[in-house]
Amino acid sequence: MRYFLSRRLPEAESILLVESGSRGLLEQLAPKLRETWGEGVPIDLVTCYARMPQGFPEERTRVYRVSGYRGREGRRKLYRELARIRYSYVGIVCSGEPIMTKWKWALALRLRAKIFVINENCDYFWLDRGHLGPMRELVLFRSGLAGAGAVRTLARIFSLPFTLAYLLLYATVVHARRALIAGRRD
Repeated sequence: MRYFLSRRLPEAESILLVESGSRGLLEQLAPKLRETWGEGVPIDLVTCYARMPQGFPEERTRVYRVSGYRGREGRRKLYRELARIRYSYVGIVCSGEPIMTKWKWALALRLRAKIFVINENCDYFWLDRGHLGPMRELVLFRSGLAGAGAVRTLARIFSLPFTLAYLLLYATVVHARRALIAGRRD
């Protein structure tokens, strides 16, 4: 995770997108990225889907399907291939869907590129210290601690020890009663 402490943006030479969410997000995002960084910047893709998303020409897009990189050696091979290309930017879809979760964070940690996070609205922000506010909001929203669900989530968290203690006490009483009744019969 290079550039986390810096707000500096490197020169856009190549972009890697990790398709770890709905297919429609990247199909909406592709024109925005080409508008921002130009048509000449290659955009490659790490995906778990079999077909190409719309807006990514097959002749100009390198596609890395994670199904082809199984096991420890397969993952290492993928990391080496991606590190050799030296991507300037890596875009990670964080749309609240549990698709390729381990892959996206492993790639974010291993690749020496500026990371940007793509949310479910097809907006993105940089993963650096200058954008701690949007990162905090995303984490709070995903964990249920933002908006109307915050009170319900906090109530569940605080009631968990009491609920667990009640259930343990109830199980203890029931089993003690059962042992007492079984002891009287003998």
